[in-house]
Amino acid sequence: QVQLVESGGGLVQPGGSLRLSCAASGITFSPYTLGWYRQAPGKQRELVAIISSGGSINYEEDVKGRFTISRDNAKNTVFLQMNSLKVEDTAVYHCYVGRWVPKKDYWGQGTQVTVSS
Repeated sequence: QVQLVESGGGLVQPGGSLRLSCAASGITFSPYTLGWYRQAPGKQRELVAIISSGGSINYEEDVKGRFTISRDNAKNTVFLQMNSLKVEDTAVYHCYVGRWVPKKDYWGQGTQVTVSS
């Protein structure tokens, strides 16, 4: 029974920072790809950042230079440091854990990030 629990969301002003955490139970992170996705009202879920088991990282174009994804396999935790936040970053942010063989995908319930003046 895999459970992913996100934390760290909240209300911030434009230009502010937040650090999201996703702690897992019932799974060992080391062989998995980890990521953060976000979903705004009325929009589809989109990839924000992803980090492979080997540490390769990819970001959505708009967050490059502002967001940093990292992982701590020993603690079964993935982080998303978000700096220079913009209003358009407002969304529910979901933690993702997955692998291809065997195919498995796990999702956290999400944490709300609201950027507003």
